[in-house]
Amino acid sequence: MQKEVHGFISQFEEGYFSPLAMTLRMTEEVGELAREVNHYYGEKPKKAEEGERSLEQEVGDLLFVLICFANEQNIDLEEAYHLVMDKFRTRDQNRWTLKSKGETNHE
Repeated sequence: MQKEVHGFISQFEEGYFSPLAMTLRMTEEVGELAREVNHYYGEKPKKAEEGERSLEQEVGDLLFVLICFANEQNIDLEEAYHLVMDKFRTRDQNRWTLKSKGETNHE
């Protein structure tokens, strides 16, 4: 995904936005995701004039900006993922109650 996004962004003179601008964009996208979650699961129905947006679209928008940020900062997202999973497997291993054997749903 990082290579594909980089190829897309690299075709434009402007390139990546500044880290500050991308952080603000991520905040904006998280807000849009929160709004959709509120429409689906909360007590705030959509207004009649509001268009349909899916949670999938909003997560995709957030993912795109996050990938742009990582690329601009030379962060390998796969490496970042492994770092955080190692942290959860060690520091947080006893934080939650494990399911009984045979009940797990992870891959």
